[in-house]
Amino acid sequence: MLKNNMPIVFMGTPGFAAYILEALVENGQKIAAVVTVADKPAGRGKKLHESEVKKTALRHQLTVLQPTNLKDPTFIETLKALNAAVFVVVAFRMLPELVWKIPSKGTFNLHASLLPQYRGAAPINWAIINGEKTTGVTTFFIDEKIDTGAVIDQMSLSIEESDTAGSLHDKLMVLGANLIQKTLLGIEKGTVNPKNQTNDSALKEAPKIFKEDCRIDWTKDGKIIENFIKGMSPYPTAWTHLNQDNETIVLKVFEATFIKTSHDSEIGSIIKSKKELKIAVKDGFIALLKIQLPGKRAMHVFELLNGLQLKENAYTL
Repeated sequence: MLKNNMPIVFMGTPGFAAYILEALVENGQKIAAVVTVADKPAGRGKKLHESEVKKTALRHQLTVLQPTNLKDPTFIETLKALNAAVFVVVAFRMLPELVWKIPSKGTFNLHASLLPQYRGAAPINWAIINGEKTTGVTTFFIDEKIDTGAVIDQMSLSIEESDTAGSLHDKLMVLGANLIQKTLLGIEKGTVNPKNQTNDSALKEAPKIFKEDCRIDWTKDGKIIENFIKGMSPYPTAWTHLNQDNETIVLKVFEATFIKTSHDSEIGSIIKSKKELKIAVKDGFIALLKIQLPGKRAMHVFELLNGLQLKENAYTL
């Protein structure tokens, strides 16, 4: 891809952003500095953990800034002194106005949906959960609110029946790298034509997903449950309570498929055979394919079936 000659500041944190930073470096992009979160203690030893973006930046000997306060005067002056033409933001924090107004050509963000649809923290998950057939990535100029700025450009792709949140994440990551480079070229040439987003009642949101939101509701239609599990896989992971003999454990479900059929089993009951493990739903069964029991690694069901002791009265909650 053609490269632009504008110096930029890149802001981001997770692997999604790190991949895009890597792509920009490989394309010869001038990067004045990289802004990411401060190192955080993690794990049993509470060792300081660097963000994936920081690891990538250091590998390429880029200047790294890790402000704890985005309004800190020293940080603001440092940003101004870099004289970057554009700030590029991918999976970072909400920026205060005195930051995003610094660069002469603006600050733009990459969002993993076709805005204005799926504004919010979890657009990839919600697109799968809601059974969408198409999604994409959007670049937009940042304004005072979240994901509401003028749209610069978009790229779309089809969601395959086999896609999970994980596989779609990786596809959009690659697409996003291409869109950011295209957007930078357009900004440099002055050919971008930002369009204000529309607001109407048909817009779907993508709010942050918490643990309780990941609990499977077995009373819903089978296809809805299947999409829900795919949309939570591999993270933050759908789960259910498994109950037998008044003992309850948490069962995480990474992969499952819906089998549409009529039956007379009670909703939520578990049907175990030598070859499969199914949960009864109102319009068929959810066949569990990859699950995780407490204290165990995630495994395909066929690895577990022989050793999984389930009684006839076992059911999900």
